[in-house]
Amino acid sequence: MSEGSIVEAVRQHVAGSPERQAVVFCRAAGERFTESCLTYAELDRAARSTAAWLGRRCRPGDRVLLLYPTGLEFVAGFLGCLYAGAVPVPVPLPANYRHHADRTSAIARNADVAAVLTDPENLGVVADWMLQEGLDQLALAATDLTEAGAVEAERPDWRPYPGRPDDIAFLQYTSGSTSDPKGVMVTHGNVLHNIGSVHRTLGWTDRTRFCSWLPLYHDMGLIAMLIAPLLLGSTAVLIRPNDFLKRPHLWLAAIDRYGAEVACAPNFAYDLCARLLTDEQVAGLDLSRWRYACNGAEPVDPATLERFAARFAPAGFRYESFLPTYGLAEATLCVTGARPSGGPVTVYVDPEALARHALAPLPPGTPGGLALVGSGRVNALDVRIVDPGTGGRVPDGRVGEVWIRGGSVTRGYWGDPVATRRAFGAVGADGEGGFLRTGDLGVFDGGELYVTGRIKEMMIVHGRNLYPHDVEREVREVSAAFAGLPCAVFSVPAPREEIVVVQELRSRGRDAAEIAGLAGAVRAALSRILGLRVANVVFVRVGQVRRTTSGKIQRTMMRELFVSGVLDATYEDLDSELRRRYRPERAGAPVPAGRG
Repeated sequence: MSEGSIVEAVRQHVAGSPERQAVVFCRAAGERFTESCLTYAELDRAARSTAAWLGRRCRPGDRVLLLYPTGLEFVAGFLGCLYAGAVPVPVPLPANYRHHADRTSAIARNADVAAVLTDPENLGVVADWMLQEGLDQLALAATDLTEAGAVEAERPDWRPYPGRPDDIAFLQYTSGSTSDPKGVMVTHGNVLHNIGSVHRTLGWTDRTRFCSWLPLYHDMGLIAMLIAPLLLGSTAVLIRPNDFLKRPHLWLAAIDRYGAEVACAPNFAYDLCARLLTDEQVAGLDLSRWRYACNGAEPVDPATLERFAARFAPAGFRYESFLPTYGLAEATLCVTGARPSGGPVTVYVDPEALARHALAPLPPGTPGGLALVGSGRVNALDVRIVDPGTGGRVPDGRVGEVWIRGGSVTRGYWGDPVATRRAFGAVGADGEGGFLRTGDLGVFDGGELYVTGRIKEMMIVHGRNLYPHDVEREVREVSAAFAGLPCAVFSVPAPREEIVVVQELRSRGRDAAEIAGLAGAVRAALSRILGLRVANVVFVRVGQVRRTTSGKIQRTMMRELFVSGVLDATYEDLDSELRRRYRPERAGAPVPAGRG
């Protein structure tokens, strides 16, 4: 692998293996899919064409907004930016929900982009959006893979912008689970360090195939599932996210068809597959070549791992193939996870001790014990667990904030020196500096990192520290009506901190008594499990619980929507004190059921 830049690495493979498939794109066609692909030579030619167009309109270092669905055009556009020395800014298309369009517009302005690239199919939509947002003065083009390419890019003496390790390769906008999105400045050197450390540990080669449905504007989809195979000279197989969500079978079928060894996804994707695939579909799969089933971007549920492994064991899937990981955009991607042999590590702990920031292991199966899945071991970085108040290191077995230092830590946030200093300039109590403060809570035990939550999201209720994802997991088990639907749990002052549960629910076809009964079941279950009175349950329509681009629940945003009174609830049953404080205009009964 090159030590200079992403461009240099890809160009080596163009020269050495020009006819090898670089990217295969699978598009759903009913229960099957159609395929199109680019070899390394074809990808190089398409990227040259894009680079030539950009070279007439942009200078090296200018930012270029990429507004593509998953597909070959995105890959050519992204690499074309790198060939031109421009900085690609991948973002979602401005469609579907209004908050998605608002986020895309905010990113375009924050990055001060000079041009916009999309594909021919979405050119009209993007042009209309630019006009509405006052961005129509920017250069706009649709990259078309059917064109032969620009004349200047076809000259024998044409060379791409070389790129250096310290140059910004792209801006990765954070998913904003607890704050407004920020543009993380990821350098070529950051990517090469991060992917290099993983592939050396796991032994990935140019024959290791990758298969993904993850959005290419998210770090796991972009870096782990596209850039990594291109750096290795192997093949990336891509599926559109919506195709996966509508037909999860297609992802596993593609893993089988192309013999993929690496496929990454958040926990919910494995749960979706385990629940929705039919016996007939499972019987038609061979997953025996899938060696690295990476699970990251949200808390890993041990029950999901067991359920998925049992469901797909007849198809040759092995539990040991699971590779739980921990990472974040500010550290490029992967911080822990690489484990060359063995499966996930699960520890059962005392939840009361964990509420006091201590890891107290219990024998497996102990009644009332909490199962935690380890996120693996550190990958070529200096990772410490620190008291967030004092900056002092805490011993193994104690929960603290995760701090990181090393070659994968990025340059900071674009155009935000204050936030950069606050997050990237941490100095410990011992005077050592240069650490990234992640805001994540974690604990080391035997070299394994267990991530327990976010500092900003921790709920302190009646003197106890509670992690929202643990509560959300319990809610999902209350009723089959909640299966596969997200839940957001947070606390609000009233005047003491009180828990609020916001759960998506398909209310159509359910009468008011049934919906009220589901709310009562949630309250009863949580009160029994937590030993606390949980009186506040809100149901919303499907799609109303906000998620990040990777599927993380945006609990802080949901809390803000609840407090401001703009959460569009189909059913809302609140404690009288919360109702008085946050819903003074609503005197009596819960919001009636049946509006969704």
